[in-house]
Amino acid sequence: MDAKTVNMDTMPLRRGHFRVLVAASLGQVLGAGLATLVGIVIPMIRMLRHPELSSLGQGAVACTSLVGIMVGSMLFGAWSDRRGYLFYFRLCPLIVLAASLFAFFADGVGGLVVGLFFMGFGIGGEYSLDSDYISEIMPRRWRLLMVGVAKASSSAGNILMAGICFVLLRKWGDPHMWNRLLLVVSAMALVMFLCRIRFVQSPRWLIARGRIPEAESAVRRLLGPDAAIGEIGSRPGHGRMQKVAWTALLRRGTLKKVLFSGIPWACEGVGVYGIGVFLPVLIMALGLETASEGAFPRIVRSVELTALVNLCILPGFAAGLLLVDRWSHVRMQTWGFILCAAGMALLLAAYELHWPVWSAVAGFMAFEFFLNAGPHLMTFINPPQIYSVAERGAGAGLAAAFGKLGAVAGVLFVPVLLERGGALLVLSATIGVLLLGAFVTALLGREVLPYRGPSCRPELRHDR
Repeated sequence: MDAKTVNMDTMPLRRGHFRVLVAASLGQVLGAGLATLVGIVIPMIRMLRHPELSSLGQGAVACTSLVGIMVGSMLFGAWSDRRGYLFYFRLCPLIVLAASLFAFFADGVGGLVVGLFFMGFGIGGEYSLDSDYISEIMPRRWRLLMVGVAKASSSAGNILMAGICFVLLRKWGDPHMWNRLLLVVSAMALVMFLCRIRFVQSPRWLIARGRIPEAESAVRRLLGPDAAIGEIGSRPGHGRMQKVAWTALLRRGTLKKVLFSGIPWACEGVGVYGIGVFLPVLIMALGLETASEGAFPRIVRSVELTALVNLCILPGFAAGLLLVDRWSHVRMQTWGFILCAAGMALLLAAYELHWPVWSAVAGFMAFEFFLNAGPHLMTFINPPQIYSVAERGAGAGLAAAFGKLGAVAGVLFVPVLLERGGALLVLSATIGVLLLGAFVTALLGREVLPYRGPSCRPELRHDR
């Protein structure tokens, strides 16, 4: 390497790195925002057009986007390993844009269901591509932290969507305009696509296939004319990497990786989406919002409180990012599950024993804080660490699909549990799922992602 060039693995952060970070993180913002939007729209649809909509029907409509995310995560992850990231990196926001506009103009439950599925399908591709793009362009020193920052950006989606919807609903004062909220998703998808027009293919994906000149050109375009791929381009084996389908990961040698990255993500998905999507409904069931006459004012006030509760997500992510280079990731994920289950237990006790409202709010805050400081952050960070470049897209996509399977189960059954057993049953079931995530993490984590001290950079183990 020329003395005037800098190695992409050891160079300091530049504007190009932050450009990649922002463009890739928008998928997380959009996905979280859509989940929040669904929980706001469904009570209005039931109030206006379908009062007969059962609890299972509400869950079925709400989980449509999650089914799309699950399918998209598996398919786009495997496709990107074969064709590269760039094409799908641009295609996914266009899919979300088209689907959101379709749902807006259809103006009905049927159109909403179809639109939600394809919005989720595009976002599922984002979830399998975002961490790959970031982990493969960042310098070693910053790689893991930046992947975590991308995941933490989802908190902005929760907060922004809840805040925007509250302001718009209060201004309109008319629940019949619910479909206009979908245009917020359209605007976000359009911005995301525009940010990616001048992007290039992932250099490491090109390197892994022996396309060294193209990789060198991509690095220069992304990071500057003096940036170079360094020694990774001369490692033996590049260019002979075989295509890996996600089904190939289910063989005996990699099954523990799939279980370690997938099952805890599914358990985390129950907490993030099962509780998150129906947060306005759960707030009303717990009686945390101020009682008022009329269904629409209650919905608006529950949305306001949802926005306030979502503010707890960001400090949790921030705490996790501060610890991500200092503590074992297995321990962070395990204790995150345990402590957010403890927060949910406090909320349950406050509800059952009629403790002051502040104690219930404290339980909610602890749940959100530790969920996002631990499992919500770590389940996103771990897959890029345990899978090689050859299988990273498929592995991350399969893990994300597991996560959305848990999310689908949570969203589908939370309203059913709420109807049949009230908040007691919902909170108890959530605690059980969170503890299951802690158990699987502790059981498999020592073998799949062993901790070797502060000097070990585990995200580098599979960059070959």
